Amino acid sequence: MAGSLFDDDLTGDGPAASPSGLSGAAMPGAPLAERLRPTCLDEVIGQSHLLGPGKPLRVAFEAHRLHSMILWGPPGVGKTTLARLMAAAVDARFITLSAVLAGVKDIREAVEQAQAARTTGRGTVVFVDEVHRFNKAQQDAFLPHVESGLFTFIGATTENPSFEVNSALLSRSTVHVLKPLDDAEMRQLLLRAQALLGAPQLTPGAETRLVAHADGDARRLLNAYDNTVAAAGPVATLDEALLERTLGELLRRYDKGGDQFYDAISALHKSVRGSDPDAALYWLARMLDGGVDPRYVARRVLRMASEDIGLADPRALQLSLQAAEVYERLGSPEGELALAQAVVYLAVAPKSNAVYTAWKAVRALVRQDGTRTVPDRLRNAPTGLMKALGHGQGYRYAHDEAGGFAAGERYLPDGLEDLQFYEPVSRGLEIRIAERLAQLRQANEQARASAGRQTPGDSSPPGV
Repeated sequence: MAGSLFDDDLTGDGPAASPSGLSGAAMPGAPLAERLRPTCLDEVIGQSHLLGPGKPLRVAFEAHRLHSMILWGPPGVGKTTLARLMAAAVDARFITLSAVLAGVKDIREAVEQAQAARTTGRGTVVFVDEVHRFNKAQQDAFLPHVESGLFTFIGATTENPSFEVNSALLSRSTVHVLKPLDDAEMRQLLLRAQALLGAPQLTPGAETRLVAHADGDARRLLNAYDNTVAAAGPVATLDEALLERTLGELLRRYDKGGDQFYDAISALHKSVRGSDPDAALYWLARMLDGGVDPRYVARRVLRMASEDIGLADPRALQLSLQAAEVYERLGSPEGELALAQAVVYLAVAPKSNAVYTAWKAVRALVRQDGTRTVPDRLRNAPTGLMKALGHGQGYRYAHDEAGGFAAGERYLPDGLEDLQFYEPVSRGLEIRIAERLAQLRQANEQARASAGRQTPGDSSPPGV
């Protein structure tokens, strides 16, 4: 069967764990990641939000009760391992399909295998790796068998299942989100690998570099470590220089939380702010090439649209949001083009930080000024008692006024009447916004003068 594997050795009790806590399940010549694959739940590193005491998958394991599910997470976090362990926990036949290679014919064969297992009183788990690569017809082929209980369906995906998995199949499955391994968990995995291989220790710098290179992907970490050990020969320690020689360009990653990571982000942001699309594209490419999560880049692009373009071109925020959504649908590398499009647009768009500056000033005022009373005319008055207390009295409904504007009205609390936070710049749409605000402010002054009311002096609190 193309793209599939039927392996009863993956079910039942499985091989016993070795005293070192290593699975020892694979042949010595197998890849290190396979040789370290856990054979029981307690060997699994990470995913404590799902596997900790009382957590969903731990409860299912302990109760020997499975449900159809989608395991959603980045590469190398244990999706396949968890599927195998769940099948073993209930002594089920484990059938795995690769959506990259398999088709409807392979699904039919899997159904026949599950039907044969049922005649012996044995359940079946059908695991579909990269399920998002199956088209609608292929995904629909699972539905009647999931509903009938012929087998338990487990799909693994690196893409958002809301976009990539049919709603009918999604509604019959529970989505469990798996997280990248953190640095402490990656170091724990390295200790296991070192114990299995009997390899020399990594220097602290090399260990930090290797963990940063893996970026939460256990398989990447183990492959890199295995290659380094194989190339090292008889050495006392594995240092950074050896990593560089062994892994070469593969080490061109960004240390999450380190200076290089934030320096590249800063360079991208400042290139956009400086209206240099070429430099902005360069730093975007450097970040993506270095392994930065494109979703993080998308969030930063949204921030740039609000902070540095603002109302000078409101389309910038809309286009940035659309780019983030396109990436979620397409993933890498196709979705990265949408991020590049947004970055170029932001770089060439007119710039304004007027809203950003105004917002910071307002927040600073509110933090230091305390709680001022809402003027009675602006208060809500849904009951007779509130109306009797004067709430809402004297309020001027702007839509009933000439031009839809209550000239001369004030909306800030008493004592803050003349504060102005937002000052549009003379670029982009804010040119017209500034003109409109000037007209409204002039109308306010004229209305107040004609009513015989003098504009109060500046009574803003200190520091504003």
